[in-house]
Amino acid sequence: MGQAGGGFPEGGRGRERRGRSLGVVRAKGAASAECRERRPSLEVGPGARPGPCLARTGRPGTDFKMTSMLSRAIRSLPATSTWAVRFSARSFSCSPLSHAAVQPKSKKTLAKNGVKNIVVVDGVRIPFLQSGTSYADLMPHDLARASLQGLLNRTNVPKEVVDYIVYGTVIQEVKTSNVAREAALGAGFSDKTPAHTVTMACISSNQAMTTGVGLIASGQCDVVVAGGVELMSDVPIRHSRKMRKTLLSLNRAKTLGQRLALFAKIRPDYFAPELPAVAEFSTSETMGHSADRLAAAFAISRVEQDEYALRSHTLARKAQDEGLLTDVVPFKVPGKDTVIKDNGVRPSSMEQMGKLKAAFVKPYGTVTAANSSFLTDGASAVLIMSEEKALAMGYKPKAYLRDFVYVSQDPKDQLLLGPTYGTPKVLERAGLTLTDIDVFEFHEAFAGQILANLKAMDSDWFAQNYMGRKSKVGAPPLEKFNKWGGSLSLGHPFGATGCRLVMTAAHRLKKEGGQYGVVAACAAGGQGHAMIVELYPQ
Repeated sequence: MGQAGGGFPEGGRGRERRGRSLGVVRAKGAASAECRERRPSLEVGPGARPGPCLARTGRPGTDFKMTSMLSRAIRSLPATSTWAVRFSARSFSCSPLSHAAVQPKSKKTLAKNGVKNIVVVDGVRIPFLQSGTSYADLMPHDLARASLQGLLNRTNVPKEVVDYIVYGTVIQEVKTSNVAREAALGAGFSDKTPAHTVTMACISSNQAMTTGVGLIASGQCDVVVAGGVELMSDVPIRHSRKMRKTLLSLNRAKTLGQRLALFAKIRPDYFAPELPAVAEFSTSETMGHSADRLAAAFAISRVEQDEYALRSHTLARKAQDEGLLTDVVPFKVPGKDTVIKDNGVRPSSMEQMGKLKAAFVKPYGTVTAANSSFLTDGASAVLIMSEEKALAMGYKPKAYLRDFVYVSQDPKDQLLLGPTYGTPKVLERAGLTLTDIDVFEFHEAFAGQILANLKAMDSDWFAQNYMGRKSKVGAPPLEKFNKWGGSLSLGHPFGATGCRLVMTAAHRLKKEGGQYGVVAACAAGGQGHAMIVELYPQ
């Protein structure tokens, strides 16, 4: 998820879990409210130099034990080690990167005998906007409908040809719990076209797309529209449980006396609203807090995180100015002006970013509003077909959707490491190596999360001790990585980001003369997704 002002929307009671720690600071004595946890947290190893990465997270004067094997190993790396050089602060310079197309490489295709080739014909998204701005008065199905209409206008696909519609979302509007169906009807699709909604946190639209792939691969469908939507401007706020139970009991009360007796039981605390929780249900920890711990475990400084965030915003602005974000379609907001571009892209300066205070682990944390993704409203949609159907209809697809994997880890200590676990698995499944990949598009929940994944992917030690692998997969080279910005700058509507990643990978492959792209993302619950996208022959 990300969001310095948010996190995963479902909170609850923590549960005890076992597993090896990755590293975080824990107060030996009393900790601050932000740092209290229901089970032992991770610790940073002895011998680690206390620095900007959470030397403390509790009240001033609190002592901290440093005992994590991982942090000790990472922090003790020599300055000449591969990742110390590769991921130094200088590596995240925001100097403009060249977008000149390179010569296409001659590689094998990933087509498999007996397996249908499935293509993405095209995809669109309405502009991703900061919550509370131009979409604030709309409902989720309004945004989803706009993305469907944008896709229809872009592709001119006849509505009656679409066999199925799948959308992803995270925070559901109770009036339109199956938002895919409501958006489809609103966009003019036939009431005979089935539609359903999936939810898998930040990879919900990834799940929508792979659901469509499965429907086509199994022969159930030829044409599927997949997408995602999120509206953080209007989240459900409920009465307290005590008040809900009282109101439900009132519905069953048959006499005036029974109703008055129920009213008499109401106390002032019944009126306290129940806000969407910003913590993981299974751990009671916010995602931002987890990102701060992860940054500490991998010795990622505040400066490195700010520099990476600045890189994301700078590259996103450059992509906007050069007209590269062609998946964005204008959206005429009822009663307001037409929105034509994402409004969260705001390149700043290291000086300005450095003035912000810690957002989660206060006061010494390194995750801030500037190096986190922000609460976002938006929707996306892609048109997926079997290759045979697409060619029969006269379409020139953008890309093949090839192998994909879903992964799950410990939601406490490895919440945000989905790309680290998913990338080597999907490469192995496709018979590729990291050097075969021309384009990487990873979801940026937090700058610290991205940098932690890059370090974990480039560590033999981590691969052997946590992933059960003989060696590391390697870290993606930055010259191939998120070159048109990412979720930190473009925004992250929870349910809609996956489609953006796939379309950006497809467009970059064509622009840069590549053949294979990897899309990867982490998600709440310790889950993740990775997929191979192959450019359609030009």
